[in-house]
Amino acid sequence: MKRIYTYGHALEERNLTIADMRANKAANRKMTQVTAQNAEEAGIIADQGIDMIITGSDWYPEVRKGAPKTFITAALFAGRYITNEEILAGAIEAAMKGADSVLTPRSLDVVELIANQGIAVQGHVGMVPSKSIQLGGMRTVGKTAQEAMAVLDDMRRLEDAGAFGCEVECVAADALDAISRHTGLITNSIGAGPAGDVIFLFFDDICGETENPPRHAQSWGDGASIRRQLDMERRKAVKGFKQAVESGAYPGSSHMVSMHPDEKDKLLEALDKRA
Repeated sequence: MKRIYTYGHALEERNLTIADMRANKAANRKMTQVTAQNAEEAGIIADQGIDMIITGSDWYPEVRKGAPKTFITAALFAGRYITNEEILAGAIEAAMKGADSVLTPRSLDVVELIANQGIAVQGHVGMVPSKSIQLGGMRTVGKTAQEAMAVLDDMRRLEDAGAFGCEVECVAADALDAISRHTGLITNSIGAGPAGDVIFLFFDDICGETENPPRHAQSWGDGASIRRQLDMERRKAVKGFKQAVESGAYPGSSHMVSMHPDEKDKLLEALDKRA
């Protein structure tokens, strides 16, 4: 563990720093990252020794409760912050609360704006879902040399803007392998093969809770069937509640508390007088 001061000047401990990531990159030591939406998921991820967590900035405080010492990135969702000033305010708010870095898919101007405030920032390259309409849909990017070079150009522009890393989504694996040697960014690969410095997957995909997972995902659990079983149990329980109320079986004597002895007679007498 490393002792660090957060952007909000709180003295804390972290399992990983950006300097560590750069050292791991140089030594070709792979790191792992998983999404979390709440403290329960974050606790599971941290307990299993995952290096990094990424979450939405709105969920960050709850996620931090579950993983107090894990490096956490807060993603600034495009629709949550509109103007550059709002994005910067969101980044500062997340950093003040203890987020170790922020991620934005927005313009280079936004990345530079955040980096200039001393906040560790990551960009997003490859198949950026919010820009998929421009790519002809959700598809792998970089299957041609021209596209692969364009991804590298995007990485270099992010570096120039002050980013320390980027999410690399759905890029041809051999393309990332070739271009990753030409960037100093910490690359977070999701659907882009093993050449990334960090291998990244969604919690739901890992746990087998996604009904139709993407091609790059793999599950090591069977959460979907457990969810279906839980759904059936919940439906059965709610139906049972309704039937018990309608039949008069619930609430029963074991679910109720009665008045003290003789107090009901006093109450009825008082009510009669008032009437």
